[in-house]
Amino acid sequence: MLGHLSFGVRDLTTAIAFYDAALGPLGLIRVWTAPDAAGYGPPGGGDLLALKLRPQTSPPGPGFHLAFDAPTRSVVDAFHAAALAAGGHDNGAPGLRLHYGPSYYAAFVIAPEGWNLEAVCQTTS
Repeated sequence: MLGHLSFGVRDLTTAIAFYDAALGPLGLIRVWTAPDAAGYGPPGGGDLLALKLRPQTSPPGPGFHLAFDAPTRSVVDAFHAAALAAGGHDNGAPGLRLHYGPSYYAAFVIAPEGWNLEAVCQTTS
């Protein structure tokens, strides 16, 4: 449905360090870098998420978040741990979210600039 999504960031260096670490467990890498932007996607592919230097930006308010598919629950765990180690803030530890469905396993973090991110696995593995 979506081609890609762009986030404005005030500090591109900090954002790149965070997203390099947090998205790695999900199999996403930095696929391009420019002086004022960076893009993340699957190896050998185009970007799905672009970060753009925008010194006056602020993330949207409550209700907005970006969820990344994870192939396994252990990848959700790894995403959460990597994001926290890279400066993110816990917004929901890895675990089942039965109110979303019987196999909805997710973790939530707030990126250093305030973006609300989720990794979710909806299989039983």
